[in-house]
Amino acid sequence: MIMESPIKQIRLSQTAKDQLIKLKRYTKIEQWNILCRWGFCRSLAEPSIPSPVPIILDSNVEMTWRVFGGEIADSLLIALKQRCYKDGLGTDKETLITQFRLHLHRGIGYLAGDMNIKKIEHLIELTTK
Repeated sequence: MIMESPIKQIRLSQTAKDQLIKLKRYTKIEQWNILCRWGFCRSLAEPSIPSPVPIILDSNVEMTWRVFGGEIADSLLIALKQRCYKDGLGTDKETLITQFRLHLHRGIGYLAGDMNIKKIEHLIELTTK
């Protein structure tokens, strides 16, 4: 069964797009959605709540939730809901959309700013820390 996601379309900021281009070059992962999943999960692994900064969605990178999540879309949505619940934020539609956007952009920024990520194996090493 496929869960209904409150997040329909995902659009990135120009900054996030530029950071993903850098990550594509280093990791040789060509698909935006796969790198976005890595970023999202990287942010979820961080114990702090993302700062509620305004994000301007001004790039031409856009995808549906299903493209973003692929086969693990339901698991990613459950992880987001659990994180919002744990952070005491609630799980209403707007909160989920906002927190997803904040986690996605923060995580992409973390990955792009990590000087140790020079190839795909370095992404994999993050999961074992």
